[in-house]
Amino acid sequence: TQFRKREKYLNTSKMNTTEAPKTKDQPSPKNIRIPEKKPKLTKAERRALQEKQRAAKGQTKDGKQAAAPKQKQKQKQNQLPQQQQQLSSNKENHKNNGTVNVNDGGKVLGMFSHLPNYKRTELLSGKVSLGPMTNKKKQRFHPAVLQLGYQYANGTVRGANSRCRAMMDVLKKVVMDYELKKKQERVFNVVQLSQELDQEIKLVFQYWTSDCRGHSVSMGNAMTFQKIIVANLSHNRELTSMDEAKKLLCEQMDAYVNERITLAGEAISQHAILKIQDKGEVLLVHGHSEAVINVILQASKLGKVFRVIVVDSRPLMEGQSALHKLREAGIECTYILLNSLSYLMKEVTKVFLGAAALMSNGSVLSRVGTAGIALVSQSYNVPVLVCCETYKISARLQLESITYNELGNPNDVINFGDSGNIKNLTSLNLLYDLTPSDFVTGIITEMGLLPPSSVAVLLREMNPQDTAKYN
Repeated sequence: TQFRKREKYLNTSKMNTTEAPKTKDQPSPKNIRIPEKKPKLTKAERRALQEKQRAAKGQTKDGKQAAAPKQKQKQKQNQLPQQQQQLSSNKENHKNNGTVNVNDGGKVLGMFSHLPNYKRTELLSGKVSLGPMTNKKKQRFHPAVLQLGYQYANGTVRGANSRCRAMMDVLKKVVMDYELKKKQERVFNVVQLSQELDQEIKLVFQYWTSDCRGHSVSMGNAMTFQKIIVANLSHNRELTSMDEAKKLLCEQMDAYVNERITLAGEAISQHAILKIQDKGEVLLVHGHSEAVINVILQASKLGKVFRVIVVDSRPLMEGQSALHKLREAGIECTYILLNSLSYLMKEVTKVFLGAAALMSNGSVLSRVGTAGIALVSQSYNVPVLVCCETYKISARLQLESITYNELGNPNDVINFGDSGNIKNLTSLNLLYDLTPSDFVTGIITEMGLLPPSSVAVLLREMNPQDTAKYN
């Protein structure tokens, strides 16, 4: 019975839901249009349609239509010849062995065209140029500033420590002889002195670096310290007179030179002497390094017997001054040029090298030729020890000698004529090279003997802000 009731219910529901079939004579409803099927478009037709739609959207309110894609293509085509002309001009500059003509008439290899050009001819000839500065500003400079700038340019003051010491000595003279531009009130204004001294020191440093010679890492770190102590001067309310403030600045500069250069060199000597045996050592040095020479002289005073091989290279021949000092101290020496290094490396037991800067990755920036000596020493399994003060550490990361370097006088490399006026000749005089940390056995600082991987730790510890707390 249940099955019959269910079947009856389903039949009645179907009859209610079915509609009457349409006849042929029944008219179709009006205002109803069945859309035709769109034909399939190819890729080219779709792109053309999209371009038309974009052009319609780009029409502005004023009725002006935006530039069509074809017009844009024409503009790009017009720009291509200009770019090709620039590329062709650059290729012409690199025709002769990759040389590039600079504004002062000289020639530089294209690989080093990004480095500042050597421009000291006017300064060395007696024409001191200050660039955008006027003659009034030139006359306002302290005479010691101009004298030191000339010594930087002609190479009389050379070496990281010597250049830094000379800079700090001259800045002390500038501070002691400085007078306020504005009239001083009855009460001493230390803030005014701090602001004016900061501006004056910046102008002096800019003159040295732009017109005389680029600053070294040691000079840059010392200048950072100088700015800090001048800025902290404005927060010192205990100063009652200008003479007292000037005396405080000079004492802080003397403390920096004494602790970071003089005493640091003595500490390096004490650590390095422990690595030299009493007899039978053959030490190799390159050029003239103040820290290395002090180590050897101190070891000789203690009665240690050894021989020193001085390696020198053109064009500066700095090793001759080191050879003169060692001979006067009664030390047996051998003097060779860099190209004879491989013949005497079999006799060497230790290599002592100086440094102009230490990079944060442990690489050593020093006079050109240092990397070659370290490479040969590694091939002969001779330990390489680098003597360097911590104030020469740089936060910069450098992997090669091309990105950052300094160009010397190109005429020093050749001994005939001016290299800029000689056809088919381009002379290159690089002053520094970078020694990778893999070629360095250890770095001797005032903190002790450390591996190259610990330079980053020293950089954190020897923060310039901590060195400003000198009394």
